[in-house]
Amino acid sequence: MNRYLINLSYIGTHFRGIQKNLLKDSGYLEDPHSVEGVLEIALKKFAPVNEFKIKLSSRTDAGVHALHNTVHVDLERPSGKPYKTYKLTQGLNRTFGSQGLPIRILDTKLVPMSCHARLCAKSRTYLYRLGVLRPQYCDKVESHPFNRFVPIDEYDRCYFIAHKHFDIERLKRVASTFQGYHDFRTFMSVARGNDRQHDPSFTLRTIEHISIDRGISMASAFNREQAERYYDYWDIRIKGRSFLYKQVRRMVGAWIGAAENRLSERDIYRMLTVPSQRSWCDQAVVAPAYGLFLCRVEYDPSDLEFPKDELPGAAEEKQAVIAAN
Repeated sequence: MNRYLINLSYIGTHFRGIQKNLLKDSGYLEDPHSVEGVLEIALKKFAPVNEFKIKLSSRTDAGVHALHNTVHVDLERPSGKPYKTYKLTQGLNRTFGSQGLPIRILDTKLVPMSCHARLCAKSRTYLYRLGVLRPQYCDKVESHPFNRFVPIDEYDRCYFIAHKHFDIERLKRVASTFQGYHDFRTFMSVARGNDRQHDPSFTLRTIEHISIDRGISMASAFNREQAERYYDYWDIRIKGRSFLYKQVRRMVGAWIGAAENRLSERDIYRMLTVPSQRSWCDQAVVAPAYGLFLCRVEYDPSDLEFPKDELPGAAEEKQAVIAAN
């Protein structure tokens, strides 16, 4: 049995999330509508002799994209030898390409059995992309949601909004207060089946870094000039070891509410310092999933490396040396 860490990227619009989701009474064992489900179906083409289960590092919601996410899986080849990692990468990408699935395997790595995609992750970095209509266009007919220009290349890759008095400095100010160690219970959506969410310590998390910088359009050359004439792009980056269910989208939604003056800075302060589901302001909305990207899952390199005496094939080589002597 060997363990493989798979680095992958995907466009989440076409899936109902990364996690496999089966109805108990459905009778189906496969889920072609989740990233985990299609990855599982593709891995079966390699005919491992064991029944395997994919372990996720980060559970992205329906519609959330990933520039880099990771999973691990234990596979036993009929010959007992490890699969060649580049063959796994090639085979998976060939399968996804032939099926028109927006998933790309970036890399596959043979790792020790002690390496766990979720538990060994040291940090995760998210990006939320925001396109704000410039004030000079906000009073025109073109500012209406159904008249407004939106580059089709970014239709489900960026959250486009129009608000004449959008205050990006206010957004930066309230966002900066979230950096550090806090109880984020107010910003957690209740997840069915998660018994730990009622544990007082479960919602204590540390956000290592938050940055809000000018972004650029990701549209093609044909649309980019028009997109950047109409919109100011902003990249909101958030880095931490782990996050609660929908925490990032709820935080960004609250910050946008403050920038649009639907929420006061006092409202945001209360939501952060009085952690409770009741502290969530009615004027706050959860930012849409399609503007969110998981950008990076980081590991300590030592967790991905084999000790010399545990390298695949090391035992056979040792026995051969003993026999030769």
